[in-house]
Amino acid sequence: MAITVHEFAHAFAADRLGDNLPRQQGRVSLFPTDHLDPVGTLMMAVTSWTGFGIGWGKPVQTNPSAFRNPRRDQGIVAVAGPLSNIAQAALFSVGIRVALVAAPTGALSNSMWFDFLQSGLIVNLALAFFNLIPLKPLDGSWIMTAVLPYPQARAYEIFMLKYGPIIFLLLVFVFRGVIGMLIGPPVMFMQRLLLWGI
Repeated sequence: MAITVHEFAHAFAADRLGDNLPRQQGRVSLFPTDHLDPVGTLMMAVTSWTGFGIGWGKPVQTNPSAFRNPRRDQGIVAVAGPLSNIAQAALFSVGIRVALVAAPTGALSNSMWFDFLQSGLIVNLALAFFNLIPLKPLDGSWIMTAVLPYPQARAYEIFMLKYGPIIFLLLVFVFRGVIGMLIGPPVMFMQRLLLWGI
């Protein structure tokens, strides 16, 4: 669910900004199969057994020449994905509040439904902040390219094309603790903010 809405948000933003390529490819859709990447899905299943689940959906392709302002609009498309996950996390937090009000005290502590709501909150926040790490192929690299002054953005893009994927793979498969250090604090902060008063 989190990945489907994330990829839909990229496609929807690009479509609204004048790029019809995602619509032509059937990506302006909330059907999970339209965003399924076989390898990314398999990785989710396999790595979940290790306690560190990682996977991905099919990347949304865009045509920057269709945008009125390619750098700005590509940045908007990139940030739409993480924002959609924060919005989903907010909805899950509302669900948690409603469930706590509706259920007798303590009745939800071992509830599968409550576990689903809590997981939805955490997974979406983790996906949002993970994707904001400024490394290719993550959304954060596109956002950095959009906000940096052009000379620095160009140098950053060249560096990321050469070394970004290597650094990313090292973080994911070798230095996983670094990812926790990067995304743990903002995830915990947003969780406390969304569940304020609970």
